[in-house]
Amino acid sequence: MYGAFGGYTRWAVVFLIIFVLFFLLVPSYYGGQQGGC
Repeated sequence: MYGAFGGYTRWAVVFLIIFVLFFLLVPSYYGGQQGGC
């Protein structure tokens, strides 16, 4: 059952998951470094 935004919602969910993972991993990565700029 695909609506008008069937294909777009799939990419939106994938992009949202990637964005959330990136947003959660980056601060923890730089936080673990304890020394950048």
